[in-house]
Amino acid sequence: MALLAFIFLLALLPDGSAKSRHPPKATISSPVFGPRQVYGVVGGWTVVKCFYPPTSVNRHDRKYWCRQSGRSCATVASTSGYVAADFKGRISLTDYPEAENFQINISSLALTDAGTYQCGVGDNGRGLSYKVTLSVSQGPDVPEAAELFYVKLHSTWTVTCSFGSEFTYFRKYLCKMEGEDCHDIIDNIEEDVIDKDFTGRVLLSLEQSPGSFSIMMTQMDWEDAGLYQCGAGEYGKNGKSKELDVFIYEDKNFPQMTSTVTAKNGSSATFECLYEPLKKSSTRVWAKWKHDKYTRIIDNSGYVKPHYEGRVAMFENPDNRTVTVILNELSDADEGYYWCITNELKDQQSSAELKVIEGKPQLTGKKEVKAQVGSRVDLTCSYSCAYFSYEKYWCKWSTSGCSMMPASDLRQRGPEVTCNTSNRTVILSLDSVTEEDAGWYWCGVKRNGLFGETMAVKLSVTAGSNSRTNPELLDVDAPSHAEFPNYVEPGPGPRGGAYSDSGVRSGAAPGSSDQGHGSNTLSLVLGPIGALILIVVTAFAIIKYRQMKRSDLVSIGSYRTNISMSDFESVKDYSASNSACVKDSQETAIGGDEFITTTDTPGSAAEAKKAKRSSKEDADLAYSTFLLTSGSIAQGTSGGDSAAPDVSPP
Repeated sequence: MALLAFIFLLALLPDGSAKSRHPPKATISSPVFGPRQVYGVVGGWTVVKCFYPPTSVNRHDRKYWCRQSGRSCATVASTSGYVAADFKGRISLTDYPEAENFQINISSLALTDAGTYQCGVGDNGRGLSYKVTLSVSQGPDVPEAAELFYVKLHSTWTVTCSFGSEFTYFRKYLCKMEGEDCHDIIDNIEEDVIDKDFTGRVLLSLEQSPGSFSIMMTQMDWEDAGLYQCGAGEYGKNGKSKELDVFIYEDKNFPQMTSTVTAKNGSSATFECLYEPLKKSSTRVWAKWKHDKYTRIIDNSGYVKPHYEGRVAMFENPDNRTVTVILNELSDADEGYYWCITNELKDQQSSAELKVIEGKPQLTGKKEVKAQVGSRVDLTCSYSCAYFSYEKYWCKWSTSGCSMMPASDLRQRGPEVTCNTSNRTVILSLDSVTEEDAGWYWCGVKRNGLFGETMAVKLSVTAGSNSRTNPELLDVDAPSHAEFPNYVEPGPGPRGGAYSDSGVRSGAAPGSSDQGHGSNTLSLVLGPIGALILIVVTAFAIIKYRQMKRSDLVSIGSYRTNISMSDFESVKDYSASNSACVKDSQETAIGGDEFITTTDTPGSAAEAKKAKRSSKEDADLAYSTFLLTSGSIAQGTSGGDSAAPDVSPP
């Protein structure tokens, strides 16, 4: 009764998915793969392609095609050069090591050629072979053979199905064969995939060519091997379909990428994308999956979706031939499936599911910082004990990546230092920030070259006070800076020195910093010096002004100079007593039309000479020389154009 009850319960269970009903890896006895069945017509030809794992041994080993009879398999052709007598002249076997397959071409088919064959690597019966059934008919119609796909474990399978423009508006679909039925996986009508086991890792995209579409399936597993149908319409009812035969094999050199990434809300998630080898010409795209399309988020050309600016970055790792993508500032809306896509080596595309859970990020700090131009900014990032031994870094984000910047880890060094006693903070200092420094900065951790958690900080830089950035426009009536003993002219200063004009002008408070004391000391030194200079300049201006007031502009012939009238009279007296060429009277031009007439007598000349000489006893010898020179000039120019009349000596 117990056995009957168990069988009854099994009958009530729903049908499993296409993935769960496929035989596991244990049932796959050989890594060699070929077509299940090939077709031909009498007198025609057929081609059989067999795949093998790309190991160095397999590439150089013997390939063969044999006909099965009971438990034995007689060789028909091999790469050793052997050809059976019945097939001489109409069969060839060619190895393509780089393509990881070899091909058998058979021509002049006969009905007797039909049967069961094996294509294999090595010796017959060693186990590295695949069974192929050859059917030969009179024709003329021959069924279309399935298209073969030899897919690496954990890689991506890509196929394009084309049916012509007459099927442009038909439903497009992919299904997997289960006996006579075909289990739907995805189509272009439903809003989501039909088989939930393929959610997030299968994509159907319509191509530009009418009636064509492509299928991409990532993270291929053993259960994904089997026969598929891609078609337009309804399978078995209308439209057209194409058979696809997928075989999964394991390549030890092909890395397995993480299929699920779990991260905390508000933290970051790290994704690894495989691009081997990294080619400069290849396009690398990271996108969010939808069943009928993907939304590009970032690529290696510098594109970043606006909504993700400052949140996502792509790092190339040539050493391990991967690309790391980091997404931070996570929220529940970020949950979903993300794809790594490339236009080359499409089998290396991958996908991963992101799950966001509740929790506290292990990197903390101020997420938004505002600063003024010229000020100093310290961006801080505190980390938990879990990251105590990790490498920490700061970088500046851009659409092309995140450029590493020097930072300071305040953690104490030494064997006696523990995580609980250490200051677990990493600081990025920006001295005298400019508007170009504004943007996103990331704090992160690394271990053994692998990127871990990150935290994003947005720095906003605003223009500072005009007195710092522009020269002051002073009113002529406004007091000079010399009147403010505590004023210090703002200068560029060392990067990182923040200051305020109002604070400096008001003087240093008792609790001011060392920088404020330095400013006051400088003011006390420069103040007296400036006052002394001002006094000297003022005194010089007064003396100069008085000299100019006491001087008249005198014209002697064509020579013009500044001498006092008393000095000129002394010259005349001196000339009257020492020269035989004394004029009784002469007119001296003063200004334009004014004239002063003087008459010399012997008595008055002597008194004047005595008075003037007594008043000039303190004159300098150089000044007397100047007066004599002036008298000579006056005599030398008396024959020229002059305002004084020409007088003959007595």
